[in-house]
Amino acid sequence: MSEHPRILVVDDEESLTDLIGLALRYEQFEVEVAHTAKAALLALPAFRPDLVVLDVMLPDVDGFEVARRIAAESPSTPVLFLTARDGTDDKVRGLTLGGDDYMTKPFSLEELVARIRAVLRRTQRDDDTHQRLVYSDLEMDEDTYEVRRGGARLELTATEYKLLRYLMLNRRRVLSKAQILDHVWNYDFAGDANVVEIYISYLRKKLDPTGAPLIHTVRGFGYCLRDTQD
Repeated sequence: MSEHPRILVVDDEESLTDLIGLALRYEQFEVEVAHTAKAALLALPAFRPDLVVLDVMLPDVDGFEVARRIAAESPSTPVLFLTARDGTDDKVRGLTLGGDDYMTKPFSLEELVARIRAVLRRTQRDDDTHQRLVYSDLEMDEDTYEVRRGGARLELTATEYKLLRYLMLNRRRVLSKAQILDHVWNYDFAGDANVVEIYISYLRKKLDPTGAPLIHTVRGFGYCLRDTQD
């Protein structure tokens, strides 16, 4: 990530993108704005944002579909939803599509800046950490964001990658849903536990076809990454 993180703000209200852009530039961020889904997706490869602030209600394609495409085209790019859609179902949907945080309007600019910094801290690689994680036949390259099992490359979304990384860093330890939520999503609202279950299921579907199950459920406690031979 550059010295001045790049933020792509996607919202159809120009007055709002102007206000957010002004506040973020004051905080030393580089800012690009888009008012449609099409413009946002075109800006993605050109601007290469470190984070996308994304509204759900856009005039051409909804923000959930934009988040899905971002996860497919740029899986390491975090997404912070900023929207008037405040239902729990919307929040769960946003996070399960790869969103890293979910804020509702009205909001304070101070909180938005704080949330952006928190997401960037969670998603950027610490230069003091190992660049490669290995457990059993599972390998994770933190420079290229590539994950392989038994030599076969696995295609993971940004959130799947972060969840697997947390499990690998705590291999053989039982992690509760609350711990996983705190470290992977850092977000708290009723119903969040469903997000953990859904993403554990996603990871299992991608990991299990190439070898013995590695993610185990410890009923009543949480989940554990463990090789059956350990």
